[in-house]
Amino acid sequence: MFMSSMNGKTLWRTLSLAGIVAGAMAIGAPASFAGECPANKMVADGQGQQDKNMAAKDVTDTVLASTDLSKEMVALQDHLFRLRRLEIKPGGIVPWHSHGDRPAMIYVVSGEVTEYASTCSVPIVHKVGDVAPETHTTSHWWKNTGKKTVVLISVDILHDKMEEHMM
Repeated sequence: MFMSSMNGKTLWRTLSLAGIVAGAMAIGAPASFAGECPANKMVADGQGQQDKNMAAKDVTDTVLASTDLSKEMVALQDHLFRLRRLEIKPGGIVPWHSHGDRPAMIYVVSGEVTEYASTCSVPIVHKVGDVAPETHTTSHWWKNTGKKTVVLISVDILHDKMEEHMM
């Protein structure tokens, strides 16, 4: 039985600590997770923050590695699995793009970057350590509104090899 491996004092301490942690998490829980659109700011696709006319500005996109998925067990023809490093200088922009056929994950290595999504009525701020999943429903653009260069790591599945440096 559980009690045989714990004396009453140890059990009490463990339960007390669990209660304190759970209470602190409940009190400090934000309305949304870091780097996500707050639930009360979600809007229908296309009703969010779109700017389809801007160009890339002060952003470097470097493919660090890629795997041709047609040669792997999934045998996905004309698809690459990529690992990229993006650097966005202050004021820099990753222009409007869609992930309709290009799922990705973005990890913020350094700095702070703002995302403007087609499904959110407010900007979404991503900080160091945040991961932003980008699915078939994601259309957005990013801007470095800070004073230092932002570094992102991106992993994605690219459909067309000819567009290897597509943001």
